[in-house]
Amino acid sequence: MNDNSLGIYIHIPYCDGKCNYCDFYSFKSHETDFDNYTNYLVNKIWSVSDLYKDKIVDTIYFGGGTPSVIGSERIIKILESVFKSFRIASGCEISVEANPASADNFDFSQLKFNGVNRISLGMQSANDEELKLLGRRHAKTDVVNTVERIIGSGIDNFSLDVMMGIPLQTESSLIETLDFCNSLNAPHISTYLLTVEPNTVFGKNYYKYEFADDDKQADLYSLCCEQLLSMGYEHYEVSNFCKYDKFSRHNMRYWQLKDYLGLGPSAHSLINGKRYYYPRNVNDFYNDIIIEDGIGNTLEEYIMLSLRTSEGIDLNELKRRTNNNISSKFRNKIGLFADKGYVKYDDNRIRLTEKGFLLSNAIIAELN
Repeated sequence: MNDNSLGIYIHIPYCDGKCNYCDFYSFKSHETDFDNYTNYLVNKIWSVSDLYKDKIVDTIYFGGGTPSVIGSERIIKILESVFKSFRIASGCEISVEANPASADNFDFSQLKFNGVNRISLGMQSANDEELKLLGRRHAKTDVVNTVERIIGSGIDNFSLDVMMGIPLQTESSLIETLDFCNSLNAPHISTYLLTVEPNTVFGKNYYKYEFADDDKQADLYSLCCEQLLSMGYEHYEVSNFCKYDKFSRHNMRYWQLKDYLGLGPSAHSLINGKRYYYPRNVNDFYNDIIIEDGIGNTLEEYIMLSLRTSEGIDLNELKRRTNNNISSKFRNKIGLFADKGYVKYDDNRIRLTEKGFLLSNAIIAELN
């Protein structure tokens, strides 16, 4: 398939403090570093753009870290560099992550004026005790105020993050958080199961907390899916739900194995079937150290990522990738999963059912 589109991911490695669960590459810093990083990115964007003259950018995503920490003026400066250096598609989706605790640094109206049309808000929970336990620096009221400012700016596409498996979290408190999201008429909700990583506050103090075991996490995930579906959300990817067709176009690039360029420490790229990434070190990024990470867009990746979405596996594409020789092992496994109600066939596609989404990792491992 000939596709000349490109997504751009821009990593902002700064935050206002590490949360207890966070293993992303991020750290606290100051205004001078923000300026230096912004200026370097502006020049970097211009210098790499010649390699992508045949591409049209249709999604741009600022992630982190916490992009809102550096303020809207710097985001706009970086964005202007992208506009000047690349060909931009009409209707390009431009997303920026923000946290309620630092959202005062953002002039959402100015962001909207300069092309930003989607905000991803790191809420995690609508329960203040759960937020404190996570080490978040905002309260439920801050989420309400930030959403009001986003909508007031004219940006009508925003996403809320919801975490499951937080110590102290109950089914009732999760339902309250989901009801809260629905009351704000959030067009998009991203859900995450808490993963305890070794080099985090939670990981270093594991036995001080009562973490949800696998069974409880499965129950919370099932409850979350059930509640959001009953509210009219579409379950379009294992962890993501939307209304009004407001799915994340940028994230769909990842799952559909379309080209994307990542800029910043820890940012990954997939370009013409090859993977690259920058190390998790801002000085390595300044020194232009980039690592080749092998071949992308393999058959195994196609199966894994396609099954994460409600679109599932296109059988025609699968036949093309296997030279019309789909293995008997794959056929037999799919048949067994269909008998158990984990997968379904329709419109010449293989899709996971809601029951299958819960076991997606195990199913994908069996198929690969």
